[in-house]
Amino acid sequence: MRLSTIFTIGGTFLGAGALCVVAAGFAVSAIEDGSRRAVRDALDARGMHWAEVGTDGLQVFLAGTAPTEAARFAALSVAGSVVDAARVLDQTVVEEGAGITPPQFAIEILRNERGVSLIGLVPASLDRQRFMADISEATRGAPVADLLDAADYPAPATWRPALRHAVRSLGLLPRSKISVSAERVEITAMVDSGEEKRRVEVELARRPPAGVALALDISAPRPVITPFTLRFVIDGRGARFDACSADTEEARERILRAAGRVGLSDRADCVVGMGVPTPQWARAVEQAIAALAQLGAGSVTFSDADIALLAEPGTDQALFDDVVGALEGALPEVFALDATLPPLPDEGAPVAPEFIATLSPEGQVLLRGRVGSEQMRATVTSLAAARFSSGSVHMTARVAEGLPRDWGVRVLLGLEALSHLTSGAVTVTPETIDVAGRSTRQSAGAEIAQLLAERLGGAERFAIDVAHVEAPDPLANLPGPEECEAQIAAVQRDDKIGFEPGSARIDGAGAAILDRIAGILRGCGEIRMEIGGHTDSQGREEMNAQLSLERARAVLDELRLRRVLTSTFEAKGYGESRPIADNATEEGREANRRIEFRVIRPAPAEEMQTGLESIEDTGEEDGTATASRDPAADEQD
Repeated sequence: MRLSTIFTIGGTFLGAGALCVVAAGFAVSAIEDGSRRAVRDALDARGMHWAEVGTDGLQVFLAGTAPTEAARFAALSVAGSVVDAARVLDQTVVEEGAGITPPQFAIEILRNERGVSLIGLVPASLDRQRFMADISEATRGAPVADLLDAADYPAPATWRPALRHAVRSLGLLPRSKISVSAERVEITAMVDSGEEKRRVEVELARRPPAGVALALDISAPRPVITPFTLRFVIDGRGARFDACSADTEEARERILRAAGRVGLSDRADCVVGMGVPTPQWARAVEQAIAALAQLGAGSVTFSDADIALLAEPGTDQALFDDVVGALEGALPEVFALDATLPPLPDEGAPVAPEFIATLSPEGQVLLRGRVGSEQMRATVTSLAAARFSSGSVHMTARVAEGLPRDWGVRVLLGLEALSHLTSGAVTVTPETIDVAGRSTRQSAGAEIAQLLAERLGGAERFAIDVAHVEAPDPLANLPGPEECEAQIAAVQRDDKIGFEPGSARIDGAGAAILDRIAGILRGCGEIRMEIGGHTDSQGREEMNAQLSLERARAVLDELRLRRVLTSTFEAKGYGESRPIADNATEEGREANRRIEFRVIRPAPAEEMQTGLESIEDTGEEDGTATASRDPAADEQD
């Protein structure tokens, strides 16, 4: 074969090979660009703009910083759905996460007749032993089931005040659920009566912790009223209820509206209770009140299904007959009406006998007027001594003849009515029983009306004028925290609490001093106080700190044994760090070995200063006030 032919054939193959290489290069570039664009478009469609896409031949590289591990996995899944997942190489990293959010500390406290249960998450720094002791003290030794978990995170500043308020509330509520968090205390409870409900709500809302929301849901069961009683009066003093009962809120509103239409202007307390004789109660009351208004004056008394309407003496007989007849025809069938029109009094009749019992605000009872016999006189005196106190009863009533046969019953009933009052008087005559005075219980007037209506019958005349007065605040006369602190300091100026050498055991003299201090604290009410233990500088510093803490705790335990409310007290040991005298002398060391009682005061609120004030105000606060403020006292568990 000629050489030229060989070169021609070889050149042809070489050209073809080069052409193939060039064509393959273009094909690979086209595949790389297509894969990159397809994966990029798919990631952009999902909002994954953080991902960077690169190619190397058939391989697709994903790079960039993913916001989360889930976003990283999602990007790889999207790329794997566009090209073969085996061709996708992961070169992404995950953004470093922020610090772990502290857990939400919260406790559910459940209390019933079986004891107290605690469920929730608390800070690991919480002194669980002391917390359980505080609950046991507040609930008078109720068993406590501790189902709490702990987390080693710092607690918010309001956690401890919220927890302290919850424990104090738990002592007031034998049937309750209290939810506690640093921001909120929710109290759900049931009490025995409406009056107890109002008292508890006032007490719980008296000192809410600063910065903590307080939510109350206190309920009371509907009382059982027997007999179901209502008494409405129209006389010279206007229209009023001596007693009011309803079976539903709707019935209550209907009754009050009916009374308002005939002249009732004052706020009336109508109790919603159980025991109504018929669902037609409100309708019958509306009709009876309207009938009494037509007569102009008198009283209408309901005792279950019996109605007694007593007109004012001198009411026109024809009007009385018409009104009573219409009312009898309109009342539901279950009700029985007894209507009475008393005759006008005979001016020539002899003066009616009286018995008068007076109760002073100080609790002194004076009994005067007439009784039927010596035996009756002794019985009245005995009942008065039982209802009030034997040393406060003064009997001046005389024995008289010719009294009505039921006189003794009426006198004893009058004393029963007087026992519902804080102060006042009861006047008993053959025709009526008049009760007037004051009571700290809102329901006293209704209770007296129910008592008289049940014992006398609705047709008998009686008058009730009882004003409600607020009970004196038991905390009003308590000494202030600073005064208590000063009184305890005065006790320890002459005698201080002593301990056996090198131990936390209180000596005999110290026990007597604690008796005096406990008496002061019992009269101070609930205050926040720190019991601080201090030592001299002899011995190692760590041992002194531990000994001072044990001594402070020993004092706290002794106060608990003396029935001092210590749920708001703290025991702290300062060792030798706060001397008040020279440790180089025996007298100084003796002075430094001490127990101090100090009120824990809230931290002062920071005030914003203007630029001029910050330049001018360069002085320090009063040294005394600063010394009394202990930063450690407000550390939160």
